[in-house]
Amino acid sequence: MSTLYDSSVRSLPLLHKGKVRDIYGIDDKHLLIVTTDRLSAFDVVLPDPIPNKGKVLTALSLFWGNFTRDILPNHFTNLALSDVLTNADERAPLEGQAMIVRKLKALPVEAIVRGYLVGSGWKDYQKTGAVCGIGLPAGLQQAAQLPDPIFTPSTKVAVGEHDENVDFAHISNLIGEEMANKVRNAALQLYLRAREYAASRGIMIADTKFEFGMDDDGNLVLIDEVLTPDSSRFWPADQYQLGISPPSFDKQFVRDYLETLDWNKKAPAPHLPPEILNKTADKYHEAQTRLMS
Repeated sequence: MSTLYDSSVRSLPLLHKGKVRDIYGIDDKHLLIVTTDRLSAFDVVLPDPIPNKGKVLTALSLFWGNFTRDILPNHFTNLALSDVLTNADERAPLEGQAMIVRKLKALPVEAIVRGYLVGSGWKDYQKTGAVCGIGLPAGLQQAAQLPDPIFTPSTKVAVGEHDENVDFAHISNLIGEEMANKVRNAALQLYLRAREYAASRGIMIADTKFEFGMDDDGNLVLIDEVLTPDSSRFWPADQYQLGISPPSFDKQFVRDYLETLDWNKKAPAPHLPPEILNKTADKYHEAQTRLMS
């Protein structure tokens, strides 16, 4: 099965290489985003690609962007890859994994919404009775649904560094109180819309991360990936139970495997065996099938 670990677009300048995405400049108004099959765990990019992962993430982002465009405009365009890359040989490896988007000013905020008590939120709650400084009722169990979804932002950092959880006041100082309120409100609305739909497909969205930008008129716009297994915690509803962290449609197989190794969670990361790669690919594909079919 073919995979795309590194993209190569010689006809366009490479502007940024992230953990998963390669971003190329097209003109003053457009960017080409290539979603590779790279995978990161513990903020380290792993050396082995996950088959078809980039295609799944691209398809889901486009699906959710269309599904939520009445809540907030997004950066996706109707331009085809062939409109930008006329060379068929250069275009072929990117089919299904690249999209042309509007070039916007990205806000330096990871807009995280949590609907269930799990992961780092659960650890925080056990220690403090709160998640990122937001007080919660006493006696909640792991994986419990929160009374209302909460907005727990973090700051964006360079590849290889850990995002830093911050409070709403920090975000207000960073981007202004009015814009911070818009980001929080939009993130919560997007999450609630997606959670309701996903529930009808047997998937629970425990938490997710959004990114936003501003257009030339200062309007808030949804950017980057949207509600994918890389940016969200998807749980199969039929395997959900209180008191445990349910299995998820993402790279959990990889995390669990890496936890068994004598690895310090710093680069370089170890190679993954084929069975772990294939199980992870199957989970990504199952999430796409449930949500889009």
